Amino acid sequence: MSRSTRKTPIYGMTNCKSEKQDKKIWHSRWRCHERVAIGQISLSELDSYQTILKNQISSTWDMGKDGRQYWTHESQNRIANMLATRLTKSPGEIKKIKERLLHKWNSK
Repeated sequence: MSRSTRKTPIYGMTNCKSEKQDKKIWHSRWRCHERVAIGQISLSELDSYQTILKNQISSTWDMGKDGRQYWTHESQNRIANMLATRLTKSPGEIKKIKERLLHKWNSK
């Protein structure tokens, strides 16, 4: 996947790479609540049972990423140029650093 690129520049708002651990915790809690709820009802009521909703267990705002944001390519170029010029004054190095940053940001 080294050559895969992001088609739409939409990124998570935090430095958290993944919400995998948060999702594991949420699913564990949800399964536990379901087991308890199913264990407390009788067999005659089992047909009318409705599962527990996602928002009753946890909130998505408690997870690592707080939503997503559109980051335009023009803005990425401007920020990459600004960061590269802070690091060095050589035009060749500025170009290489800028390309490296853009490649890093646009990869999946």
